[in-house]
Amino acid sequence: MLHGHCRRGLDQSAMADDATRRAVSEIPLLKTNSGPRDKELWVQRLREEYLALIKYVENNKTADNDWFRLESNKEGTRWFGKCWYIHDLLKYEFDMEFDIPVTYPSTAPEVAIPELDGKTAKMYRGGKICLTDHFKPLWARNVPKFGLAHLMALGLGPWLAVEIPDLISKGLITHREQQGS
Repeated sequence: MLHGHCRRGLDQSAMADDATRRAVSEIPLLKTNSGPRDKELWVQRLREEYLALIKYVENNKTADNDWFRLESNKEGTRWFGKCWYIHDLLKYEFDMEFDIPVTYPSTAPEVAIPELDGKTAKMYRGGKICLTDHFKPLWARNVPKFGLAHLMALGLGPWLAVEIPDLISKGLITHREQQGS
């Protein structure tokens, strides 16, 4: 279901700036076209996912652009972690989570940042971030090559870059140190 409010804000330029293109080009592409229902091939797909995520995180650290931590349950079907965004030298950190859809990798996971639920129009109920207009068609064109590292680089990263400064400027989120005063 496409929400009209998701159309504003995340434009192509935010999704495809040079730094993002470079970072994405260095993420290994995945080969195994399998989701959690296919137990044997899913293990192979998970191995590829972890290798791509490790490479992406290593590259981010090298580029001084470390911005998330991610782990999964034993089956690799439920993922959780932290993501953060630096704004005016202050680190804004959020819990994130998502489930692997049964139709993965044909269907991209929906990343949720529960504490931001209801604070922006570019979010669905439960704090799921809106990636409809630009990300989902890009994902669909790249099945099964795109994986969770691509979801972070082309989905969550650009969403944070657009939404967090906007939420801060509107006073809808404040830095944790400022909350106590």
